[in-house]
Amino acid sequence: MILTVGNIKGGVGKTTLAVNIAIVRASAGCDVLLVDGDEQRTAQTFTELRATLRGEPGYTAVSLHGSALRTQVRQMATKYDEIVIDVGGRDTGSLRAALTVSHVVVIPVQPRSFDIWAVDNVAELIREARDINPELRALIILNAADAQGRDNDDAATALREVVGLEVLDLSIGRRKAFPNAAAAGRAVTEYTPKDAKAIEELMALVATVYREGIA
Repeated sequence: MILTVGNIKGGVGKTTLAVNIAIVRASAGCDVLLVDGDEQRTAQTFTELRATLRGEPGYTAVSLHGSALRTQVRQMATKYDEIVIDVGGRDTGSLRAALTVSHVVVIPVQPRSFDIWAVDNVAELIREARDINPELRALIILNAADAQGRDNDDAATALREVVGLEVLDLSIGRRKAFPNAAAAGRAVTEYTPKDAKAIEELMALVATVYREGIA
């Protein structure tokens, strides 16, 4: 399965989700390739830190951009059980290339007006990608969601009006465990002290994406 975590809006937590998903899948015994398609190379930097602290990251990581991302991911698809692509932050050739080779794109969206408005542009990119990759599924996950209040529900309601995208019936809260784990080169599932809620939310996302006939 080829999974992209992407958005044209920066600061939505896509890299955090991508590296956590890659580690969870690798821990489950899958041979995972993590592709850093973001020119900021955050996923690659995280992997280097993880390798330094742990000896090896537990997955393979490469940095690919533009048309090379599409070409090389297609070539490597048979060599790995899972491919996770971290890409976006803006409308780039790398994001467009990833959408043409992926089975699923997970779109993290924070329950904020600017993030919600940007989803219309993401939807347009996905419609264009489906001319080449008609089976592409697009799943929105509310990320860094509020602990209480109406913002989450209001955001989900607005996002469900975007044609061609599916809003997952789950969310990931704004939890310090995610940046704390990243700073230690770990997934939230590996970090101590344990944040049971953060782990539960991450595992629910992974289970949903890889279980419901999507994989």
